[in-house]
Amino acid sequence: MTTISRVLGLVGLTGATLSITLATVPPAAAVPCPDVEIVFARGTTEPPGVGGIGQAFVDSLRSRLGERSVGVYAVNYPASRDFGRSTPAGRDDVSAHVQSMAATCPNTRMVLGGYSQGAAVVDLATAAMPPAVADNVAAAAIFGGPRSSFADSLSPGPLPGVAPLYAGKTVEMCVPNDPICFEGGRDWGAHGAYVRSGMVDQAASFAVGLL
Repeated sequence: MTTISRVLGLVGLTGATLSITLATVPPAAAVPCPDVEIVFARGTTEPPGVGGIGQAFVDSLRSRLGERSVGVYAVNYPASRDFGRSTPAGRDDVSAHVQSMAATCPNTRMVLGGYSQGAAVVDLATAAMPPAVADNVAAAAIFGGPRSSFADSLSPGPLPGVAPLYAGKTVEMCVPNDPICFEGGRDWGAHGAYVRSGMVDQAASFAVGLL
C-alpha cells in the first residue's frame, strides 16, 4: 500500500460527514478560453463535481474576479478509497487538462485546487506536469493536505508535496487540529471545517493576488 493510500484511508472516513451542500460542476468550462480556469479535485467519497469545499472556493474566487470570465474544471477521477488507483488517476487527469488548456488557450490563467485526497492529487500533478506549463498556472490552493508527522508515520515513504516550480504560488490551508495536516492534531471534525474557518476565502484572496 502506498503512502498516499495509508494517509488518505483515514481521510476518507470524514468525507461523508461534511456539513456542506455539495454541488456538481460540469467538467468542462462554458467558455472555450476563459480568462481564468479553476481546476479543482474533490475529497474522498464526494460525488462527481468539485465537492463542497471546491464549490465554496469557486464561488469565492469568482466573486473577486469582476468582469473576467471564469471556467471550472472538476477533476475527473474516482475520489474513492481505492487510493492506489484513484489518486494517480486524478494526477493524470489534472496533468492532461492543464497541458490541453496551455496548448489551446495559452492566455488563460489557471488556478489549481484540491481538498483531502484532492490535495494529494494536486501535489502529484505538479510533479508530473512538464515544466513548460508551469507558467500557465497562476496559483494553487491546498486544503487539508497530508502534511503532519502523524500522517507521515503511517508509511516509511515520504508524503507528497507541491513541486518546486509551484511552491511559490501555492497556499496551503490547514485548520488547527486537523490530524492530516496539523502537527499533533486530534480533531477529525477540523478536517471538514475549511469553509466556516474562513480559509476558503483566504485562499481565494491569495489566488486573486496572483492573477
